[in-house]
Amino acid sequence: MTTLERTLVVLKPDAVARGLVGRLVQRFEDAGLKIVGVKMAQLDDEMTRKHYFDLEERFGTAIYEANARAIQRGPVIAMVLEGVEAVANVRRLVGGTYPNEAPPGTIRGDFAHHSKAYAMSQDKGVANLVHASGNVDEAKYEVELWFGADEQFDYHTLAETFTF
Repeated sequence: MTTLERTLVVLKPDAVARGLVGRLVQRFEDAGLKIVGVKMAQLDDEMTRKHYFDLEERFGTAIYEANARAIQRGPVIAMVLEGVEAVANVRRLVGGTYPNEAPPGTIRGDFAHHSKAYAMSQDKGVANLVHASGNVDEAKYEVELWFGADEQFDYHTLAETFTF
């Protein structure tokens, strides 16, 4: 059964520093996703470890450390987005992890160009602008990690009149 979902999106320091926040938020809203929580934050070591809790185990210490340095370089904008199949739809809008492989029309395909090879040669995380929850279970964990119940809002948009 198709249901409304909530998912986490983090506009990373490269998106904030490049002044792309408004344009990226617009992409999600244009697709019919609703912002139900938003905040700006600077990640410390503890929050970074909780956010990337399985990255080191899956890909190794060097990948974890490169990503940790990248996400701590500056402030981020974290959002909870809500919509029909929000997790999959956000992933589709964002595009593949490596911007050089992301198709045109996706956020990473249109606004970034770094490759995995370049990032690894520079000992950096891939500058890919956005973190998006990878699946429904990850979204639940991440939304609860970043946002309390009192920081998420239920409201109706005009667009919902036509789509739900």
